Amino acid sequence: MSSVQIQCTRCKNVFRDRAGRLQDGYSRQCPGCEVVLFFAEDSQHPFIKRAMRNARTVRKQMRELEAAKLAAPELQGTRSRRFAGRTRSAGRED
Repeated sequence: MSSVQIQCTRCKNVFRDRAGRLQDGYSRQCPGCEVVLFFAEDSQHPFIKRAMRNARTVRKQMRELEAAKLAAPELQGTRSRRFAGRTRSAGRED
C-alpha cells in the first residue's frame, strides 16, 4: 500500500494520494470541492497532520521492505511461477 487517505479540511471528502508525493510543501486540490490543500509538517489542522503522519509511516515501511529485499538476494534468484519455459534435461547433450 503506497497511498494514504486524505480528508478535505473544507468538505470532509476523503480521497487518496501517493505517500511519496505527500511531503512538506506539497499541495493538492480536493476532487470534491476543489479547494487547494497545502501539506506542511507544522500544520495545525488535524486532517493534514494525520495525512502527513500516515504518509511518513508508509514511506518508512516501503524503505524497510526495499532494505529487506536487498539484504536477502537469495530469495530474488528463485524462479517465478509464471516461467513456463522448457528446461534442459540432464541426460541430453547438444
